Amino acid sequence: MSVELNHTIVHARDNRASAEFFAELLGLDITTEWGPFVAVALGNGVTLDFATVPTGDIAPQHYAFLVSEEVFDAAYEKIVRRGIPHHADPHGERPGEINHHDGGRGVYFPDPAGHFMELLTVPYGGWPAQGPGK
Repeated sequence: MSVELNHTIVHARDNRASAEFFAELLGLDITTEWGPFVAVALGNGVTLDFATVPTGDIAPQHYAFLVSEEVFDAAYEKIVRRGIPHHADPHGERPGEINHHDGGRGVYFPDPAGHFMELLTVPYGGWPAQGPGK
């Protein structure tokens, strides 16, 4: 059997609020609630299991998501409309912008718990010869 990521736990101030923020922004579904977790399913079968933890226990993490051009457009429109701070680079030196890398687009923004979220339409390094866009 190959190795596949099944799920990861995302610490949140409020598991429901963070899951709803993420699911609504990207047009995804909250799939299950089990114990302290509210899960959001990604297109490849992986779930993000949001768990409420004390604020002092949240260490900001980076989560990057490869999305279609259409999902990027819809999510970016929501980011701008809601006034969510965003930037084109991981250091925040280009606020209010998106980046254009390897023939795609990308943007960084915080989630409600302060995690560093990234949306990109092309993987870094570009698509392999057999991948989408080739």
